[in-house]
Amino acid sequence: MCGIVGAFNSGGRLPDPVVFANAQRQLASRGPDDSGTWHDSHVRLGHRRLSVVDLSPSGHQPMVSSDGRCVIVFNGEIYNHMEIRDQLTAPGGQWNGSSDTETLLEAYRAWGIQCLQRLQGMFAFAIWDKAERRLFLARDRLGAKPLYYSWIDGTFVFGSRPAAVVPLSPGAHEIDSQALRMYLELGYIPAPLSLYRQMRKLSAAHYMTVDERGVKVVRYWDYRHIPVDSTLLKRDENELADELDEYLKRAVQSRLISDVPLGAFLSSGVDSAMVVAAMRASGVSRPKAFTISFSEQEYDEGPAARRIADILGAEHRTEKLAVADLLALLPAYVEAFDEPFADSSAFPTMAVARLARQEVTVALTGDGADELFGGYHYYSHVGQLARLNRLPEPARALLRTLLRQLPTHKAKLVAGALRFDDPVQIFNYLRSCAKDFGPLVDSSVLQSTEGSTAWFEQFAAGFSVDLSEAEVGMRLDQGFMLANSYLQKVDVATMAYSLEARCPMLDYRLVEWSMRLPAHFKIRGGQTKYLLKKVLCRYLPAEVVHQPKRGFGVPIAQWLRGPLRSWAESLIHDPNVMSRLPLDKAHVEKLFRIHLSGKRDVHPVLWATLMLLCFVARHDLRQQLPETAPRLAA
Repeated sequence: MCGIVGAFNSGGRLPDPVVFANAQRQLASRGPDDSGTWHDSHVRLGHRRLSVVDLSPSGHQPMVSSDGRCVIVFNGEIYNHMEIRDQLTAPGGQWNGSSDTETLLEAYRAWGIQCLQRLQGMFAFAIWDKAERRLFLARDRLGAKPLYYSWIDGTFVFGSRPAAVVPLSPGAHEIDSQALRMYLELGYIPAPLSLYRQMRKLSAAHYMTVDERGVKVVRYWDYRHIPVDSTLLKRDENELADELDEYLKRAVQSRLISDVPLGAFLSSGVDSAMVVAAMRASGVSRPKAFTISFSEQEYDEGPAARRIADILGAEHRTEKLAVADLLALLPAYVEAFDEPFADSSAFPTMAVARLARQEVTVALTGDGADELFGGYHYYSHVGQLARLNRLPEPARALLRTLLRQLPTHKAKLVAGALRFDDPVQIFNYLRSCAKDFGPLVDSSVLQSTEGSTAWFEQFAAGFSVDLSEAEVGMRLDQGFMLANSYLQKVDVATMAYSLEARCPMLDYRLVEWSMRLPAHFKIRGGQTKYLLKKVLCRYLPAEVVHQPKRGFGVPIAQWLRGPLRSWAESLIHDPNVMSRLPLDKAHVEKLFRIHLSGKRDVHPVLWATLMLLCFVARHDLRQQLPETAPRLAA
């Protein structure tokens, strides 16, 4: 796991070496073990290394191919790289080392851009091909590793985080209105947008080429076209469970390659428990497992995780945190995320990454299982709401009116969802953090941008025509929430502590298999992740597997009415911060008053707004934090 940065200019106008070195230093936590640079008249490449596979100097980057034609900087892991080596002729008759970087470089020499079809792993890399005078960059199929870039006045710049790109891109600091609107509606900024107007993210499953003619971006893998296989409904359920079990074990087994200590995150949920169980089934006698426990019982997964660890024979480490402990992570949170980010579960993710890094350098996670196997209840809610929306409009209008009169937050959400006819629109509404709380940005932003519904509809246009409402929701989540929010959270939170996170559930072969699996095996009788839980019952008692789902989150709604209230008020009422954004200040203040009153729980959009304000005021953040919050040791 590493950090990469680079620049290309066909006319030779490359960034100053001192400026480039400063950009490279922004990647220090991503690669604390080694660093290197390489340049010629057209390209400058930089690398920071976290040594995981082949700890010797032969894994140093930037790496030059055996024939001197190509140079690579690479962030990630290619899990099948030894298999790929068997298909290649060793350069000069003998491999220089055992790194997957060398394998990837020689795979490109042998197969060119088509090498992407053979890679199993997570990656973001750039290869300078001297013969073609072309820069080739690519990002993995599911988007586990990030890649940002800009193209200004003939200079192309890329990096693993915006903080490495900004120093090399003068004039790239203007906020993108479309990105701002998407962030306030969704709580994250979807690719290819970034917060900055002249900076972009390379989307998952895409590659790009850059030469003197310009930039070309191409999708090389697309799960949206995979049809659901209805013939699987006739298959024996236990046979399908056998298949899934085998896919899971293979995915975990391939991610155990490491020359440094390795463990796993463990919550009380099905996903991480399945990963640890598969580690045991793959031959790891005592997997190291790490859990964050909370003082607040309703958020505490510690006891349940301990029971799972004991049954599976894991070596378990737990750290218990109070609210004040998580608040103390806020400065590190804002420093690590180079774009505003509204998912509050980044707090415990950072905490568990810090805990794990005390003993291991690599941690396996359960991310992706919810989106693949129907883990969220709103997948079935979309279908239920779609059926209600088939009622005549007068009946729907009456139902909306009645629901709005009820005091519960959920009733008001259902009333809002009944305004939409299409499953994609319903799903976008349910997933939006803005809901029906009114526009937070001024009219000029709304008039010049598209809403998130249009983006969802465009993405869904690539789906198979025979998808159920639940399957539509799962695939939308895979393309938006998972790639742009959850995986970004895991990457940034773990890299802040120089920890490599691997997600076995996102093995693309498992993803393709799950796409063909009918929703009948995912959601059944109100039970989520039906088939996955059936497999896990082979390793854990049924009462442990079927315990109520807990979200890996923190009590933001309560915090904003308590220990975070004065901090939030100082941000909202600070004219120096608010005036730098096209926000409707009166509307933000109104939402805050509504939340404090308890009439509505508007914390998702309120928290997204506060994280945006934090980003703008990041240099003053430490002085604005509650002084009562104790600081944890780094």
